[in-house]
Amino acid sequence: MRSITVINKPTSQLNNCRRALRILSAVLPLLIISIKGHTQAIKSYGPGSVSAETKPAIGPLLDAYNVSWDTPGPSSSQSMPTGNGDIGLNVWVEPNGDLCFLIAKTDAWGAAAPGEKNSWIKAGGILMKLGKVRVSVNPNPLLDPGAKFKQVLRLHDNEIVVNEGTGEKAVQLRVWVDANHPVIRVESKSAKPVIVKVTLDNWRLGAGGDTVLSKQANQVTWYHQNTDDADPHLRGIIFGGLIKGNGLVRKDDTTLQSGRAAKAQLIAIYPLTTKGLSDRKWLSQLSTQAGQIGQLPLEQARQAHRQWWDQFWHRSWIFIKGDGLADSTTRGYVLQRFVTACAGRGAYPIKFNGSIFVVDNPRYQQNAKSQGRSIDADFREWGGQYWMQNTRAMYWPRLMAGDFDEMLPLFNMYKQILPDNAKQVKEFYHHDGAYFAETSPFWGGLLYMGPEVKENWTGHYFTPILELSMMMLDYYEYTGDQKFAKETLLPIASAGVQFFDQHFGRDAQGKLLLDPDNSIEMFWKAHNPAPDIAGLHAVISRLIALPDNLADAKTKADWRRFYNELPALPVGEKDGKPVLLPYTGPQTAHGHNLENPELYAVYPFRLYGLGKPDLQLAINTFNVRKFKDKGCWVQDPIQAAMLGLTDDAQTYVTFALTRKEPTLKFPAFWATGHDYAPDEDNGGNGENGLQQMLLQTDGKKIILLPAWPKGWSADFKLNAPYNTTVQGRVENGKITNLVITPASRMADVVDVTKVN
Repeated sequence: MRSITVINKPTSQLNNCRRALRILSAVLPLLIISIKGHTQAIKSYGPGSVSAETKPAIGPLLDAYNVSWDTPGPSSSQSMPTGNGDIGLNVWVEPNGDLCFLIAKTDAWGAAAPGEKNSWIKAGGILMKLGKVRVSVNPNPLLDPGAKFKQVLRLHDNEIVVNEGTGEKAVQLRVWVDANHPVIRVESKSAKPVIVKVTLDNWRLGAGGDTVLSKQANQVTWYHQNTDDADPHLRGIIFGGLIKGNGLVRKDDTTLQSGRAAKAQLIAIYPLTTKGLSDRKWLSQLSTQAGQIGQLPLEQARQAHRQWWDQFWHRSWIFIKGDGLADSTTRGYVLQRFVTACAGRGAYPIKFNGSIFVVDNPRYQQNAKSQGRSIDADFREWGGQYWMQNTRAMYWPRLMAGDFDEMLPLFNMYKQILPDNAKQVKEFYHHDGAYFAETSPFWGGLLYMGPEVKENWTGHYFTPILELSMMMLDYYEYTGDQKFAKETLLPIASAGVQFFDQHFGRDAQGKLLLDPDNSIEMFWKAHNPAPDIAGLHAVISRLIALPDNLADAKTKADWRRFYNELPALPVGEKDGKPVLLPYTGPQTAHGHNLENPELYAVYPFRLYGLGKPDLQLAINTFNVRKFKDKGCWVQDPIQAAMLGLTDDAQTYVTFALTRKEPTLKFPAFWATGHDYAPDEDNGGNGENGLQQMLLQTDGKKIILLPAWPKGWSADFKLNAPYNTTVQGRVENGKITNLVITPASRMADVVDVTKVN
């Protein structure tokens, strides 16, 4: 348990003086001003502020978490990820010294192969690879006995550097995906001139609809085109790429090679996806794009790329010290944020089941009892659809991380889905509003789910639009982006509220009666499920509080009317203590999953937490929860932190951020869990939980160290609502060098101390 002291803001001049004294007396015990060893100037920002916000040289801090291997491959299971937010690579070196990488893109949606029987695959499309590229060097630097090998992922600059061989026979290969342009670059440097060969090694050529253009002049060009009988939303999509480089000449349709041996070589690969264009127009657009990017000076592009990543890493950070577990947790946090950034700025959101970094496997087993089989790198369990309950895990942590640009693909996808879903709601139920299916392809769509339809996992599951609205409200609070609020947040949130208002009836007391309505996937066709009640309370109360220029008086009056009709959360008793329940009785619903829906009132809807009423009720509920699994999509690390349960939060967070998939080498390719490796839920929930241990916000309150272990120190910078950053150091349970920017937000700091 923790007690909360809130620093208030009186308005009179006298009270301002008293406020300053109170702030000093409240905050100074928390803030230990320590400038020893600091060379940067100290600047006062007012009461409680101890130093100006600094921009540290973050490269050396990140270097400690670079991933370095001294043994090649042998396969894609031993690959490192890199990417620019849209284009992603799995990079590895085979034992013979060949550099290989799979190319992925966030919008490379293919259609199911003819005869595909898996309904999940057929319904959602396949987020496919563009292909595989192989780079060979002759003479081979790894042939000599004792030849050295080193492959390093350099996080600060986001490049993978491979050093092969020794002395005059050494060759360096550098791979990076330009942060600012759609191009992959591979650079070779060697002490002596070498021949470089690059080959398109695409397993779909001639079998899966991929085409290589023949007799291209010193370039390799290929593409995949969805067939005319594909789903209309996938029809007309073409994706592929072009490989070229100065001094590279055509050897055959899939291979280029150095015209003469050289000490330096640049290979450029230009991926492109289009929809609605002919293959000829796709090629014309690709050629134009490659020509324009190819004219950029290499060093200028490199510096701009490095500058983008330097700015990214300065948005936020957490570096923990204390024990081996602290260090490995930091590594997991840093690498998960990196992997998300490599895939988070594309046309579509990150796929929870592997992102764009799935790999092939000749001996894949779905589980320990299943027979092994060969899969290619287009395969992923749970298919191409988006599952909101899983997808959210990567996006909630983006708020405190300050990675707001990475949230927009998620919001934009649902914004595009909304109109058609609203039309279907009108057609099916003859009322207004809309909702999002828990499971849907990127183009959305709904099935009729009237009360007579047989229950299932996700049929009568209406929660996603409420959680998305909650996240969008946070995004607006963090950024103050009124254009986003008007064009994205309000249309979606209003449609969701309208759906619940008009779709469900009222009980004898005039209260909303949610029936039938799934309590997420756990309880089907439940009566007044807790997640939706919590979501409606949380979302509508925040909508009512929006500025008047965003919502007029009539709209707010209607929201208030509906808010007053909401039922209370279901409460019962267990082990002699009051607890939240997953739905309202008297029915007894059969559970179908491993979830604790009653705790949605803690996260994601935050009706209970530190400094809020009935905290003990929520703690009781957490303590008696039925399912206590760790990793994957479970929400326990976040809920524990939000309730101030330090030991539980630390246990769950450290598990999540160290749970590597044993069949994959990269330390942040997380274990399959209930999903598919690399499991992005696992890392996202670990990120979120760790952030919540350090800092929580409630309205304008900034709550420091709500669930932080005494044995851990940390340097951190995190983001908070109202364009605020919080930077400082934790040592011996205290904050030092605290900087709140803007300084006026220091008055909103909450001092959290343990009860003796």
